Amino acid sequence: MLPQQCNCAIEKRLRDDAHEMSELLLITGCAQLVTLSGPAPRRGPALNDLGIIHDGALLVRDGVVAAVGPRRKVEGLVARNGKYRRAEKLDLGGRVLLPGFVDSHTHLVSPASRASEYEQRIAGASYEQIARSGGGILFTVRKLRAASSDALKQRALAALKNFAAHGTTTLEAKSGYGLDAASELKILRLHRQLLELQPLDITSTFLGAHVVPPEFRRRSNGADAYVDSLARKLIPAVARAGLAQFCDVFCDRGAFTVAQARRILTAGRACGLEPRLHAEQLARTGATRLAVQLNAASADHLEKINREDISALAVSNVVATLLPGCCFHLGLRDYAPARALITAGAIVALASDFNPGTSPTLNMQMVLSLACTQMRMTPAEALAAATINAAYSLRRHDRIGSIEVGKYADLAVFDLADYREIPYYFGVNHCWLTLKRGKIIFSRVNQ
Repeated sequence: MLPQQCNCAIEKRLRDDAHEMSELLLITGCAQLVTLSGPAPRRGPALNDLGIIHDGALLVRDGVVAAVGPRRKVEGLVARNGKYRRAEKLDLGGRVLLPGFVDSHTHLVSPASRASEYEQRIAGASYEQIARSGGGILFTVRKLRAASSDALKQRALAALKNFAAHGTTTLEAKSGYGLDAASELKILRLHRQLLELQPLDITSTFLGAHVVPPEFRRRSNGADAYVDSLARKLIPAVARAGLAQFCDVFCDRGAFTVAQARRILTAGRACGLEPRLHAEQLARTGATRLAVQLNAASADHLEKINREDISALAVSNVVATLLPGCCFHLGLRDYAPARALITAGAIVALASDFNPGTSPTLNMQMVLSLACTQMRMTPAEALAAATINAAYSLRRHDRIGSIEVGKYADLAVFDLADYREIPYYFGVNHCWLTLKRGKIIFSRVNQ
């Protein structure tokens, strides 16, 4: 770690303009400027190519990267070009600069924690035993249906502030804790409102097929009836209102079958919603193969996949999004086979799975630590998986996920001298500054 350094330029910026974005901003003094420049997505050995510039700098114009390179080169460009000479300067004092994290799997809007279940699991209860006793997802569903939109909004805003404080600049957010038309639409509308109330970008996913809701469980054909209702009514309503980009299904033991997932995702695609899947978390069901057949954007979890599934993912453009925080919180021994996926050539991403039941963390730095220690990913692989590959899974890799000319200046600064120290110091927040499109949205400058 580096000692805290007084940086008068940054302090003046924070004090004088109240975090307002400068038209021109020169960021310099980077011990390591980790660009991740180059083709996307990354596979195999390319995951280790971070495009690091030592003693680097970049120029931001109107929230977009205008130049990036060695400090001497970028500062020389500014000095020679009259229109750049008025750029405000931020000297990072030898810290590490990265693209902001892209958290491509979260359940942002939820009404409360499930701390009581945490205690039950410590005593030996399984995830499925807790669900059968009335806990789990359906516990959150009952709470959410009873919660006001304002209460949910305030809870989500607090979470988003913490996402930014840990270096995340873009996230995906799912519905799925409503499981009826009114509540699912309430969640998706909140996603839209939250975009207007804070700086982080939110990509919205419809997860009406999280589990079968309680009112349908009383019917002999309840699951199929609910699937029919989603396909014929709710999915078209979500699409007409423009409330989501993706459609997701929890295709696993105790949730939805492959056939049911196929119908839901096919209906979603017909309405313009791209498929994503919760796949093979609790049991091998064939969900990964379905994701490949449908050319889904992402197949997530994947703890129970086999060699054939890995081979299928390797020759596809489906992103294998791994969620080690969930395994850690549930106390599971079997994490997703990251090394086998990378060796085979699959597109691997990392995400937090932020949710109240199985992964109540929004710290992507901790996710990187778990990826390295529990799944044997290198720090470089983990970082690429949490930025450019995650951006690819959200179809936003042309604008975010790396530090390149023409992309948004979505940046995170870490009070460290080497990017490998981010996962090394597990459970510690070393984020020192976060910028969204060139605007400071979190700072520890005076701390």
